[in-house]
Amino acid sequence: MENVPQTGGVILAVNHISHADPITTADYVLYGCGRAARFMAKSTLFKGRGLVGQVMRGAKQIPVHRHTADASAALHDAVEALHAGECIVIYPEGTVTRDPEKWPMAARTGVARLALLSGAPVVPVAQWGAEKILDSYRKKGLHLLPPHEVHVVAGPPVDLSPWIGKPLTVEVLRDATAAVMADITRLVEQLRGEKAPATVHVHHSKRSLAAAQDEGRRSA
Repeated sequence: MENVPQTGGVILAVNHISHADPITTADYVLYGCGRAARFMAKSTLFKGRGLVGQVMRGAKQIPVHRHTADASAALHDAVEALHAGECIVIYPEGTVTRDPEKWPMAARTGVARLALLSGAPVVPVAQWGAEKILDSYRKKGLHLLPPHEVHVVAGPPVDLSPWIGKPLTVEVLRDATAAVMADITRLVEQLRGEKAPATVHVHHSKRSLAAAQDEGRRSA
């Protein structure tokens, strides 16, 4: 936890292994590190007078404005929150990993774009154990008993100096994202006591393909 700064804007980049992750991550950040975790979510969840919108706004979560013409504009609120000193949690993979052994998979480039736009440090965070509570896409239902241990560890900030100040091209964003994921994976290896596969799993859902194509068009 000593690698999570007590003040100032910071991005916590976490591996995604279960839909229970936001609960375990929030517990680690709030009760372990003493900071309020702000999660990023699509802007449509913040609208209206319904319960979801009220909770998202009241908890000061961060809207992501998808389908904007400018990818940087989509992250405007997140950049402003970092400049205001907020602690933002992001799952770079964008969804629960589909790797058969739950290793970190290929990530989207939003984490790199956010870091390079804001200048905020990216602290890699690894977790293991949440999949025993809720094994997304495999076993259905919550498994709360017997109690499960969840291990979370944060590493030193990722060295993004090779890409700072460069135009946000597809190559720059992908290389910076790879650096973030490499640090996360090394931490996961420490928690699990084993080596990750040499080949990183790539999830080819229709949504991820569309997102990749959209990212390429915006960065061109």
